[in-house]
Amino acid sequence: MQPLEKATALGMSFVSGALAVALAKRVWTLATGQDEAPDAEDLDRGWTEVLVAAAVQGAIFGLVRAAVQRTGARAFQRRGR
Repeated sequence: MQPLEKATALGMSFVSGALAVALAKRVWTLATGQDEAPDAEDLDRGWTEVLVAAAVQGAIFGLVRAAVQRTGARAFQRRGR
């Protein structure tokens, strides 16, 4: 991997993380009407709510990360031709 590719990948990782957090928050708010998803240490929330929130956040994070990485890989593939 070239230095430019590494730097771009790092930047894209930060962007994908920020995008995933914003999207997860939006999805949680639309689904539940609550501003914040429950934290695992929030003992006022039940197990089901905490685990569902974690699963939703993880799925969104993985999806966004894969989409951003795939887009970056395709861009560098085209650039190399």
